[in-house]
Amino acid sequence: MNILISSNTALPVTKYGGIERILWWLGEDLTKRGHKITFLTPEGTQSDFARVITYNPDTPLEKQIPDDIDILHLNEKPKEPISKPYIVMNQGNRTDFEEFDINTVFVSKDHAARYQSEAYVYNGLKLEEYGKPLLTQKRTHLHFLAKAAWRVKNVKGAIEIARRTNNKLAVLGGTRLNIKMGFRFTPYPSISFYGMIGGEEKNQLLRTSKGLLFPVLWHEPFGIAIIESLYLGSPVFGTPYGSLPELITREVGFLSDKKSELIAQIKDIGQFSNKKCSEYVADNFTMKQTTDQYLKYYEMVLNNQPINQTPPKLKEMPPKFLPLYE
Repeated sequence: MNILISSNTALPVTKYGGIERILWWLGEDLTKRGHKITFLTPEGTQSDFARVITYNPDTPLEKQIPDDIDILHLNEKPKEPISKPYIVMNQGNRTDFEEFDINTVFVSKDHAARYQSEAYVYNGLKLEEYGKPLLTQKRTHLHFLAKAAWRVKNVKGAIEIARRTNNKLAVLGGTRLNIKMGFRFTPYPSISFYGMIGGEEKNQLLRTSKGLLFPVLWHEPFGIAIIESLYLGSPVFGTPYGSLPELITREVGFLSDKKSELIAQIKDIGQFSNKKCSEYVADNFTMKQTTDQYLKYYEMVLNNQPINQTPPKLKEMPPKFLPLYE
């Protein structure tokens, strides 16, 4: 097949950008299977395995699609009718009742169900990007991995939990001084901030981490940070919202909406096996598995079957912030 993959940012990304990494890895894996890939992105994309077309926001999408394309893999709802078969990969949450495209695919069972759909594909990792998990070396800290400026990611709660368990915390995705959240300054020397880092620097912080703190206050659609951390041997401690109950088994982490219960489990962190955490991802969340599932949805639309019977839309409005009790 000739497959066009669209992205809102140039590819590949080197730091923050989970959605973009999934699109890049998907393109790589499809190429290895004999398909021909075209990336449609803003200026700056470079690829040695795919054709690259620079997206022009002033030109309708339909006019930017080469004639030889068989199917489009979009990452947002098209603004106008598209004559070619396509799917829309959605990785985010809505806060309104606007309809999604009928060919939308979500990223977890819970994510799909909240929009009255059953169509989803779990994100997977290209394991080679993370190097060899070092499962027997000393682990020195906990970590938080998310865009800390988003209040729903709850870096404040992660900092509190780390301090109450007498652990150092590495914050990946935030800064010590943040004025985007009003004014937030974190004075504690046990909390280290690394900003938006990626590559080997990020991997090494995860390899030496005792666990991921993920106390989100919203329904997490998926959480690529979860499977990245598990693969490098870190159990996950988070809230039971969104996809987390699907992704986190009792063997690889613990979920609760009570800080006291999360703290108690972290204090007994030796109960979790770094090796089992890593094996769990290698068995269940690889890019091969993700590609396999998307190919099934490609086949549906190529056969003129809509992915959803009706356009998905939000079933009920969630609260702005879900609770995390004492």
